[in-house]
Amino acid sequence: MKLTRRTVIHSAASVALAPALDILRPLGASAQTASAGGASEWRHALSLFNEVRYPPDFKHFDYVNPQAPKGGTARMIAFGTFDNFNRVVAGVKGSFAQGAVLISESLTTGSLDEVSTEYGQLAEAVRFPADYSTVTYRLRAAARWHDGKPVTAEDVIYSLDVMKKNSPFFGAYYRHVTKAEETGEREVTFTFDQPGNRELPQIVGQLIVLPKHWWTAKDRNGNPRDVTATTLEPPLGSGPYRIKEFVAGRSVVLERVKDHWGKDLGVNVGTSNFDQIRFEYFRDTTVALEAFKADQVDWRSENSAKNWATAYDFPAVRDKRVVLEEFAIRNIGRMQGFVFNTRREKFADPRVRRAFNFAFDFEEMNKQLFFGQYKRIASYFEGTELASSGVPEGAELAILNTVRDKVPAELFTTPYTNPVSGDPQKVRGNLREAIRLLKEAGYEVKNQKLTNTKTGEAYTVEFLVSDPNSERFVLFYKPSLERLGITVNVRTVDDVQYENRLRQWDYDIITAVWGQSLSPGNEQREFWSSASAERQGSRNYAGIRNPAVDALIERVIFTKDRAELVAATKALDRVLLWNFYVVPQWTYPFERTARWDRFGRPQTMPKYGQSAFPTIWWWDAEKAAKVPVRS
Repeated sequence: MKLTRRTVIHSAASVALAPALDILRPLGASAQTASAGGASEWRHALSLFNEVRYPPDFKHFDYVNPQAPKGGTARMIAFGTFDNFNRVVAGVKGSFAQGAVLISESLTTGSLDEVSTEYGQLAEAVRFPADYSTVTYRLRAAARWHDGKPVTAEDVIYSLDVMKKNSPFFGAYYRHVTKAEETGEREVTFTFDQPGNRELPQIVGQLIVLPKHWWTAKDRNGNPRDVTATTLEPPLGSGPYRIKEFVAGRSVVLERVKDHWGKDLGVNVGTSNFDQIRFEYFRDTTVALEAFKADQVDWRSENSAKNWATAYDFPAVRDKRVVLEEFAIRNIGRMQGFVFNTRREKFADPRVRRAFNFAFDFEEMNKQLFFGQYKRIASYFEGTELASSGVPEGAELAILNTVRDKVPAELFTTPYTNPVSGDPQKVRGNLREAIRLLKEAGYEVKNQKLTNTKTGEAYTVEFLVSDPNSERFVLFYKPSLERLGITVNVRTVDDVQYENRLRQWDYDIITAVWGQSLSPGNEQREFWSSASAERQGSRNYAGIRNPAVDALIERVIFTKDRAELVAATKALDRVLLWNFYVVPQWTYPFERTARWDRFGRPQTMPKYGQSAFPTIWWWDAEKAAKVPVRS
């Protein structure tokens, strides 16, 4: 899922407890015909396998209010801290400031009522040949940086170069782009290392464009700027907002650029309605909740089932000054789980990893901690048509047969299911099965300690967490593992230390979340491929190095139609599940939100946008007069 400026500033509906990481939505090139001899005609949008919804020169998206008033302030919650405004090194150095993405733009931007469709933003048109070996984007003549200078092809080429060289994530994501060159007035052509990858033209469109003239100049103190270093100097952008002021690590205030060059574009009309968006940083979710109740922030996306059930019975809710509302999640599949670091020998055997799942009593945890709100995840693409189920058949079976000798035989004959607990008899049965698996893997209990029969070493694990609130479900899990003889430690660290340990693969077990779009593709390499297992900054937290997974990822990427994509994705899902890289956790199909009732929104919300706050909302002066902001 690409976190564009339209989606990154409101929290997804999840119980994600690992720090948010910036990920890109997998998107592909349009299935519209292109001439065999070269680039096709210029087009205004791209969509994977489907026709685009909006015509050229459309006035606005259907889900916005084009007459939305401009003004007011939206006060948002951010977690952790920040010491960096440089997007190039985000995820590698320092902590990137939430909301700072709003100062930048990309060549294209997505709509919230279509699957994997993007329209021109900085670019006005795109074309590519039938074999997808190149793509050319033409910039809008009106596109301007906040200092009034035009956005140029040189800026685009520079941005790709510094992103690939200095960001492991973007370096991997754009590694198939071998060359970018100016090929006409305001035109940039990207050449790929292989034909046939229909996602690449659209992936290039997601490139964040930086102002070369600003980054290669000197700062206000006369020192050369360094695009490879963190900075708290507010960067020059082209987007609808600029950084107005900040307090390092505590708050960032963005102000609307009233003369923004693109304010009348169809993709922008009805959006970016607030004069200011303020991000207040909190180290602790409990403190953030109290700040919301005290009217210090306006909006909260609630990830805790316990809080949703118990924490919102206060006067402002009862008298309707605070509105509670859930928004359906339709565009995101997900896997969330306890992730094993298989780079460590203790997790190398899949039977050991499977035993951990048999020790997990989700049903009792859901009852005691989550008020029965959640359901168990049983797919890496949970909540979408891409999730595998039953036994493989048809096109999926044919694809799996190509890797039959590299995958567990069970997946062909047995549906994947998670163990079910919830009562003492089932718990005992599951623990017996866990002990059997551990014994097969070479472990036995001696003096109440699970021990490696070859080395005599006691089996210990550490759960690494960054949010103190997540300790409660790890501590609930801990006694079950200890009944197997496993020594369990829970280590809570701050966000900075957590990020550093993730980058160095320095952990046993973490909680992680992978969001999945309805059109998966190249990002699957980032999540699961052997090439990403040891690359700093990748999201292959489990350290997966599996030739069958690698082969199926490529099959997903190079599919020719939607039916084949669904079959290949289900095959990949099934192989990931049957290797037990995670203990799947839980999910909830709605974004839970609470807001002070000062805002308006479109009558018809976007199908795939969840709440889309504050992107398409606005300050409602009449409502705000009835619910004055507490000073």
